[in-house]
Amino acid sequence: MSDKLHLSIVTPHGEVFSGEVDEVTATGSEGEFGVLPEHAPFITTLKAGLLSAANEGKKDYYFVSWGYAEVGPARVSILADSAEHSDDIDVARAMEAKARAEEALRHEDTEHFAAAEAALERAAARIHVAQILGHK
Repeated sequence: MSDKLHLSIVTPHGEVFSGEVDEVTATGSEGEFGVLPEHAPFITTLKAGLLSAANEGKKDYYFVSWGYAEVGPARVSILADSAEHSDDIDVARAMEAKARAEEALRHEDTEHFAAAEAALERAAARIHVAQILGHK
């Protein structure tokens, strides 16, 4: 029995994290889920939100946008549109993106509504991840 999970977080721009952890918690499209070693295998979709990786009493936090999680007994693979460590979130930039998306939602026709709504959800999730961790 393994007492660690191998977590990999990959985006189209490259690998964001790869390493051994004790526990992973992420935001699935059906709600939050947690994974410990020897978890039953499953695949799920992700929505924009928080991913935490605990290792030896320390937690690292990531913003992860839409994608997929593949879970096995000894690994968690995250394939996401975008992801970044909480320390790397530019809150001012995220606030600007949120304001642009809100403005677009007020003025866009239905053709661009889904894109503006997705941008708003992504920006709001980034801000939430930064704010719950006390980043400015």
